[in-house]
Amino acid sequence: MHEKAKNEKEHNIRLTSPEMASLWTAYLNDTMAICVIKYMLEKVEDSQIKPVFEYASNLAEQHVQIIAGIFEEENFPIPFGFTDNDVNLSAPRLFSDTFWLMYLNEMTIHGLTGYNVGLTTATRSDIREYYTKCNTSSMELYHRTTDLLLSKGVFSRPPYISTPSNADYVKKQSFISGWFGDHRPLNSIEISNIFFNLKKDIVNRALQMGFSQVAKSQEVRNYMVRGVDLTFKHIEVFSSILHENDLPSPNRWESEVTNSNIAPFSDKLMMYHVMVLVGTAVGFYGAGMAVCMRTDIVLQYQRIILETQRYAEDGINIMIDNSWMEQPPQADDRKALAHI
Repeated sequence: MHEKAKNEKEHNIRLTSPEMASLWTAYLNDTMAICVIKYMLEKVEDSQIKPVFEYASNLAEQHVQIIAGIFEEENFPIPFGFTDNDVNLSAPRLFSDTFWLMYLNEMTIHGLTGYNVGLTTATRSDIREYYTKCNTSSMELYHRTTDLLLSKGVFSRPPYISTPSNADYVKKQSFISGWFGDHRPLNSIEISNIFFNLKKDIVNRALQMGFSQVAKSQEVRNYMVRGVDLTFKHIEVFSSILHENDLPSPNRWESEVTNSNIAPFSDKLMMYHVMVLVGTAVGFYGAGMAVCMRTDIVLQYQRIILETQRYAEDGINIMIDNSWMEQPPQADDRKALAHI
């Protein structure tokens, strides 16, 4: 801990609400990751992939220890999170090694996004220092997973387009229209976001397909099947936009799901995992919509976001009904305290 952080601790600087939020969320996510990676390491056979999982496991274990230490110093209750009770290491293989590698690559992107938010919303220097280190180690994990996927020939590179011949300005209002088939080709910004969201939907669909086979509760199974169908619709929308512009879609991963119906994870963990993915998907869809310059595609984003939010709400209700959803730190209810 550097000198400024020490001074802040000496002056008893409390955690702000954003610091509480990011650390609390990170604790849940990292305890979930530990369970998932333990199962990965039990099943992985590829000698090149296993060290990457081991690196990821060490990072998650370190994060949990550091966050728990911060909470203890602040007399902040440690979240329940996830434990060995949420993973069944003896369950048969549910996904192939290459799928788990792609999964880890995608989850690292989620982690980098969360760590950047944690860093830029933190005030205390020790918390900023923590997230700076998280970013550095997660960037290393992203490089390792990406390089390995590329070396195995299974990483879907985004589409190539021709290099512009010169810089120019937009000259017509029709640049933003997309009605009745009268629209311009996609620009590079739109391609980037559509391809990025499509890749995430493809991985999410395969994951939910596996979860739908193994969930113990019929309610959870039905919810996962609904997610498989919903992501298929969204994959079709994004793929068709790319294909209309003669651009390729990413590789699909459904064939990397085995026929196992024995759960490697608790229903609680699988539901939480899907809720994390659904929540981040809404954010990434929103980011794609914000920079999209064609009205027809903006409307597609709006519909997809609305459908995903409805799906997320139903998932949250399932978690609440089963006492699986932990309550985040919240502001004091001053009226209740005043007995009003």
